[in-house]
This record gives sequence, C-alpha cells and structure tokens, in this order.
Amino acid sequence: MDRPNIIYMHSHDTGRYTQPYGYGIATPHIQRLAEQGVLFRQAFCCGPTCSPSRAALLMGQSPHCCGMLGLANLGWSIRDMGEHVQNTLKQHGYTTALAGTQHITENPRDIGYDTIVPIKEDGLVDAAIKCLRQDRDRPFFLSLGHGLTHRHRYLTPTEQENPAYLAPPAPMPDLPEVRQDMAAFHASCKQLDADWGRVLDTLDGTGLADNTLVICTTDHGIGYPNMKCSLFDGGLGVMLIVRGPGGFTGGTVTDALVSQIDIYPTICDLLGIDRPSWLEGRSLMPLVRGEADSVRDAVFGEISYHCSYQPERCVRTQRYKYIRRYDNRLKPTQPNVDDGLTKSLWQESGWVEHDLPREALYDLVFDPQEANNVVNAPAYAAALTDMRGRLDQWMRDTNDPLLHGPIPRPSGGRIIEADQVSNTGPWIDIP
Repeated sequence: MDRPNIIYMHSHDTGRYTQPYGYGIATPHIQRLAEQGVLFRQAFCCGPTCSPSRAALLMGQSPHCCGMLGLANLGWSIRDMGEHVQNTLKQHGYTTALAGTQHITENPRDIGYDTIVPIKEDGLVDAAIKCLRQDRDRPFFLSLGHGLTHRHRYLTPTEQENPAYLAPPAPMPDLPEVRQDMAAFHASCKQLDADWGRVLDTLDGTGLADNTLVICTTDHGIGYPNMKCSLFDGGLGVMLIVRGPGGFTGGTVTDALVSQIDIYPTICDLLGIDRPSWLEGRSLMPLVRGEADSVRDAVFGEISYHCSYQPERCVRTQRYKYIRRYDNRLKPTQPNVDDGLTKSLWQESGWVEHDLPREALYDLVFDPQEANNVVNAPAYAAALTDMRGRLDQWMRDTNDPLLHGPIPRPSGGRIIEADQVSNTGPWIDIP
C-alpha cells in the first residue's frame, strides 16, 4: 500500500450531536462517512476545552504533559512543537498543510506546516478544495479546522430548525430557551456538514478517496453547562469517524473505549513507522483489524484552566466515572461556560448556589446522565477504591503538576476570576 494521504477534519464544540450518533440533526455527509468507515461510539477527548483537547490529539500526550494547560489565546503554549504529528509525518515524506482553525498557538507558523492555506479570499472550503486539487508527488497531511458549532459562530435558525419541534440536549431541561439554543446549533451543524460534504465530494471527484485517511472529529462537547469544560461525558464525549485504507471501511461500529490521544499512535501503526517515545496513547489498529475487542480499559480527562482556574481530573471505564476536584472552590465556575440562553436560564434558576462534590463516582449503567453521586454508598466501596487508584496511578505516571500543588497562572496571559459570571470578562492581565 502506498502511504495514504491524511485529512484531520475537525470542528469546534460539536460533541456527538450528529446524525450517525442517533441525534435528530440532518448531517447526511457525516452519516455517509460513517457508513463507509469506522464509527467509534465511545470516543473521548483528553480535556474538554479547545486548546488542551487539540494539543493532546496532535502531540499524542496528555495536555499537562505537552504543556497545554489552558487556552493558547490566554497564555498557554506547547512545550515542544517538534512533537506535533505533522512534524513526524514530514520526516517520513509527507507534505503538510493547515487550513482554518488550529487553536494550539497564537502564531500558526510556529507549528511548522509546509503550507498555511490562505482562506480570506476563497473562504475555508473553497481554499481547502483548491489545496486538494494541487498536483503532488508526495502524500499529504491536511489539517482542516472548521469554526462552526462554536457558540460564538452559531447561525440564525431557519424555518427548518423550528425550536418548537426540537429536543434539548440531555441533560438540559425541555424549555423554550434551550430549544432556541438548540435550533441555532442545528442550523450551524447542518452547514458544517454541507461544507465537509463538499470536501468529501472533492476527494471522490479527484480519485483521492481510496488512498486518503479521513479523521473526522471535534474538540469536545457542545457549549452548554455541564458539557464543554466539564468532565461529564457531555464534555469529554466526541464524535470520531475514520474512513480510509488499512481497514477503516465497511460501516463498522465499535463500542470500545478510545481516546483522541490514540490517534497519533494509530497513524504511526498504519504507516508502519516507529512510534515517537513521547506518545502516551494506544494504536486503534487491533480494533480495526479485528484482532482485539478493546485496546484500553479506561480513559482519562483533565481541566486546569479555561477562562478561569478549574483544576479537575477524572478516569472513566465502561462502567464507572470518577471525578476529583483539586481546589477549595466547590461552586460552579461560571466564566468557564459560554454565555448563552441556556446558561442564563441556569443562572436565573440558582445554578451558582449548587454545591459541587470534591469527589464523585457515577455508575454509568444505571446513571448515564451522571446525576447520582454514589461516592459514599457502601455498595460502591470497591469500585471507588479501584477508580481512585487508577487516577492516582495515571497522575503519577504522567507527573501531573497537580500532584505538587496549585498550577500557577500563565505568565503573560489573561484570566477571569472564578467568581465572575461571564466568559467575556472582566479580564485580568497576568504579569
């Protein structure tokens, strides 16, 4: 097999709210991709905020290991950009290009792509299509980042997205404000799907599809309370669909636990190249080849900084989720939730007064919405001991800075104090 082209096709804040995951949102192109490739139903990001999740996928390391403990636009930076997957691919004959969102550095030229596709003149999709149509004598890696489904980019709903007939995302209440929010999400997701469909059609039309690995994913959950910037499944759960050579075909669906940190080693395995020493993930190829039913028995997630400091860590198995909070703030950190109709509804209903547990254990078979904390239930004592031990071991193995105390604010960055209510400020500059 000739080494395949690779397209990393990613969006903002989409979670799993697309058609192939069973939601009533018309995304026929993403659905077609799933029917032609492999759909991972239990895929999770490593950190449910924009820069940490993307950094973990692209660097093959936990966010705290690669240095991305918060947002790139607020002062955080990658420890060693040479560990980025595109640099490894360049060493093995690939040409690399970036089109659209990347959100792991303020200066995308720092990453080292051969080409940063200019999108101002043509727009993202036309520019990406122009890039795909170029003649090449080497395989390519293209990062195609779309901003749609980020709340700040929501489109105005049309008559086709009538909020009267939409269901709110679980576990949000079925109220007009939430349905109106969801109508705007539907409109945005449909446009995202249409744009990606044009890219997929170009692969078909140029004959590139058969030898192009398409990795379709998002950074984390949708921009609602208890989703984005939370360690619930609504924040960590992501769509992940992969289509292309090496066995990523046939409309296969797997319920095996996988993490976005597994994508980098999977690429190495597929290409037959050595895994860099810093990779923490596990190749998904045994799943794809039918050699194993699982490649891991747990996934891990973390939050350190978003707009505000929110130190939390978690471990999730097929059965349980365990979350631990690391500071004395046990109330919601409102600046870390995007402003919008649903957040305002929660705030007006007394959300800020809710107490948060320092530790939480959820039985995901009986409590998939993670609403019943059983950390003090005697029947779950053995499960609690196991999950605590798993998290402790992972933190030690990865030298998590939280083991040594609070994580300092990023020098030269910005932050919103945790007792504020909005993600728009007021901002504090950090010396």
